[in-house]
Amino acid sequence: MRVIAGSAKGHRLQVPVGLNTRPTAARIKESIFNMIALDLPGCQFLDLFSGSGSMGIEAISRGADHAIFVENNPMAIQSIQRNLQHTKFQKYATVYQNDVIETLYVLARQKQKFDIIFMDPPYNNHNIVLILNTIKEYDLLNPDGYIIVEHEVNYSIEDISTFKLWKEKKYKTTTMTFLILQEAKR
Repeated sequence: MRVIAGSAKGHRLQVPVGLNTRPTAARIKESIFNMIALDLPGCQFLDLFSGSGSMGIEAISRGADHAIFVENNPMAIQSIQRNLQHTKFQKYATVYQNDVIETLYVLARQKQKFDIIFMDPPYNNHNIVLILNTIKEYDLLNPDGYIIVEHEVNYSIEDISTFKLWKEKKYKTTTMTFLILQEAKR
């Protein structure tokens, strides 16, 4: 796995060993970042269920001011830290080894706000709606921001009264769902 573009283009990234993480496929990652490229410079990026940290690192490489990585797997945390060190992005990143919901609470207490929130929960994790509602409840998304949820193709994100579907991109086994706040004017 490599950084695709930006200041760290071509840097190899370490991926955690084992089956506990599922890195975003390179072609999907490239497609997503091509779609959001204009929104990255100067943005605040939140990477939930970070795995290797490749999504947040790609965001920093392409101009994000800061990325926060949230992951509870110790092996994945080691990979994120090594990847940040290798790309020399430590000063642009904060890493939390913690449960996602607990970390969202911490971020809310710090009055953090994000322009782009990316989440790639394990495919057997069906707490997506709970996480989305927590993001809204804690007011973590900037009014013009959006959330990208990577999920299995046969899982449908429904019954979210606080967000509306902005766009969706389907791949063979993966879907990328883009959500904006109900009151957003996109």
